[in-house]
Amino acid sequence: MFRYTTIKDYHTALQNGQTTCVEAVRYYLEAIRDRQQLNAFLEIYGEDALKQAEALDSQRTEGAALAPLHGVVVGLKDVISYKGHHLSAASHILENFTAIYNATAVEKLLAAGAIIIGRQNCDEFAMGSSNENSSYGPVKNAIDESRVPGGSSGGSAVAVQAGLCMVSLGSDTGGSVRQPADFCGVVGLKPSYGRISRYGLIAYASSFDQIGIFARSVEDAALVLEVIAGADDFDSTVSPKEVPSYTSALRSTEKTYKIAYFKEALEHPGLDPAIREQTESFIKKLTEQGHTVESVDFELLEHVVPTYYVLTTAEASSNLSRFDGVKYGYRAPLTNIDLTELYKASRSQGFGKEVQRRIMLGTFVLSAGYFDAYFTKAQQVRRLLSDRTRDIFSQYDAIISPTVPSTAFKIGEKSSDPVEMFLADIYTVFANLVGIPAISIPLFKHPNGLPFGLQVMTSHFDEVSLLRLSKQLMDISE
Repeated sequence: MFRYTTIKDYHTALQNGQTTCVEAVRYYLEAIRDRQQLNAFLEIYGEDALKQAEALDSQRTEGAALAPLHGVVVGLKDVISYKGHHLSAASHILENFTAIYNATAVEKLLAAGAIIIGRQNCDEFAMGSSNENSSYGPVKNAIDESRVPGGSSGGSAVAVQAGLCMVSLGSDTGGSVRQPADFCGVVGLKPSYGRISRYGLIAYASSFDQIGIFARSVEDAALVLEVIAGADDFDSTVSPKEVPSYTSALRSTEKTYKIAYFKEALEHPGLDPAIREQTESFIKKLTEQGHTVESVDFELLEHVVPTYYVLTTAEASSNLSRFDGVKYGYRAPLTNIDLTELYKASRSQGFGKEVQRRIMLGTFVLSAGYFDAYFTKAQQVRRLLSDRTRDIFSQYDAIISPTVPSTAFKIGEKSSDPVEMFLADIYTVFANLVGIPAISIPLFKHPNGLPFGLQVMTSHFDEVSLLRLSKQLMDISE
């Protein structure tokens, strides 16, 4: 029977004739059918995937070097463009829309031999922390189906968690890869802003958005990052910096690090006591291993969530203005009305409540009477956060923190209180505000039986240290 551990082991099995790409695809197609109730996938590309697998099997010769992602079965969050396939951002307003080009990340996946198996459910337009805001219903956590998987990339996290694909691509605007990775007990990587091209990623907040990776191991995440990172003529914000060999870097992880943690984060009243206790115990273990781990004051912690939501809703208001029911997407079935009424009806019927809430908030903070009081002030705080971050990384190699203040909560538990839902992002939005790389690694188990992780952050474009340290922490925890 087909089993999956890592991409490296899978490639070894292919070369030894122990399995085939077709066998792998059939295994995942059956697994997806068996666990449809999780609602992780919106669409399966079964026929396409099998054709790709057959072609790869016929190309492979015994002993020949394989492409980096040869036969690797990948899922895509429903905000990443895959030519000729539906792309809806889990929204009624884009239902039946077909992508007309590939995202750069998708082009690189395909060029590296990956097999794309389907389109994964998410919060509408990537707005949410629970995956309850999808027009196609909530995704369920595979460990406990009464609980959320986190969001907005919940379908992508659950697909890896439940063994429905090998790796997934999601997007992370304020924690939308790391938070569901934490809730689902998998690895969730958000690289530096500009490390991966955003071309072909449906925009939520353009100065925050970044494609991220879900995997079952740090090694798999490193390999996928190595493939999809790098310069792109179609994205002016992507970095031209050379992409290191992240997989080679992981071969040498024996190093002691100087690590910081925010005292205010561990002392925050909203942090679950068991998460705090296990995080503090792990910090002690790190010092015993020879690492230097010190607390630093971070008095701006309480400002990160309001700053994030002021800026991201403002950008969302601008980005989502293009969905008007005229050029493409949903159009209200009304006649004999003027253009303004058509816009209003199409957007009111096409967008869900959470998206409407954020558009309205963004429109408000950008309005003439409030622009300076909210948007300008938030930009000033963002600059303060960036300056403070540079200061910290001038003295430390990494920052660690809880990823989320609690374990996965019940479906419906927080949906009536958007402010409480926003506060669940308190530890993750910081990395997006300042553009640094961050990862959630699954290290712990709560007394309630649910997994939770540790967030690790490093300086801009220092994914090598991030991945090396994360691998070392995973090894320590075993």
